Amino acid sequence: MSITETGGGCLIAAGGHEDKEAARIILREIAGHVQGGKLVIATVASHQPAGYFPMYQEAFAGLGVGELQELYLEERSDAGDPETLAVFDGAAGVFFTGGDQMRIASNVRDTPVEERLRELLRAGGLVAGTSAGAAAMSQSMLAKGPNNGSLHVGDLHMAPGLGLIDGVILDQHFAERGRIGRLLGAVAQDARSLGVGVDEDTALVIEGGCFRVIGSGGVYVVDAHGVTHSNMGEDRPEQTLSLYDVRLHLLGAGDAFDLGERRPMDSPGLEASHKLEAPRPRRKRAA
Repeated sequence: MSITETGGGCLIAAGGHEDKEAARIILREIAGHVQGGKLVIATVASHQPAGYFPMYQEAFAGLGVGELQELYLEERSDAGDPETLAVFDGAAGVFFTGGDQMRIASNVRDTPVEERLRELLRAGGLVAGTSAGAAAMSQSMLAKGPNNGSLHVGDLHMAPGLGLIDGVILDQHFAERGRIGRLLGAVAQDARSLGVGVDEDTALVIEGGCFRVIGSGGVYVVDAHGVTHSNMGEDRPEQTLSLYDVRLHLLGAGDAFDLGERRPMDSPGLEASHKLEAPRPRRKRAA
C-alpha cells in the first residue's frame, strides 16, 4: 500500500490540538521535512479563516521553516484560479489546518489544487494536516458520526475524501471525544480499509507503506478484515452497531505500523525504527 499511485512523498496526519508553544514535536517534524523551504498553510477547512494563518506563523517561528504562505478557497471555483495555484510554486510542503473536512473535500477534490498536491507528493514533498486536515486525506472519509457513545447504524456518514492515502480511514480528536464507536462503524462499512484514530497532540508520519507515531497521545488501529458478523448492512438505522471479531492495536510514540501487512512492525525500537527514521536525502521541491 502506498500513499498515492506514484507518490514518493510524506503525509503527516495529526489528531488536532498539537502543541504550538512548548516542545512542538509535530510542528518540528513538519519543519524537518520542508528543510527550510516554503510551507503553504491551507486554511480551507474553516468557514472563518481569520486568525489561523497568524497563529501558525507564530507557532512555526524559530523552527527553520522558510516562507509561509496562506491558501484559502472561498468557493470551489477558486481552485482553478492562476493566482491561487501560484501559491504552490516552489513549495516544499502544504499544511491543512482544522475545521470541517467536508469543506476541504468539496472545494479541493478533483480540482487543479488537488493535482498540485499530488505533484508535490510525486516530487518527494510533504502534505500535512491536523484535525479536519488529517481526516480529509482518506479516500473514504469519515464525514459525521456521534461522539461518546455506541453507534446506531444510521448515524454514520461517509464521503469521498482527497484520496491521498487509500485503504485507511482517518479520525481525529480520538480518545478525547470518545470516537471509537464511529470508527468501528466506518470499518464495518468498509472492511477493506483500516480505521486509524489519532489522539490530540499526536500524529502519524506516513511514508511508503508504513507509518510511525509521534506526539504525546495514542493511535488506535481498527481492523475489521476478519470480522465474522456485522449488522451494518441491515435496513434498521435505529439499531446499535453489532460487530464480532474486530482486531485492535494501540500504538504510542516511537511505534511503527506496516499498512500492507496490517500489523505493527516488529521491534519498533530497533530495526524497524532505523528503517523509518534513517537520515533522509534532501527532498526535491516541486516546480
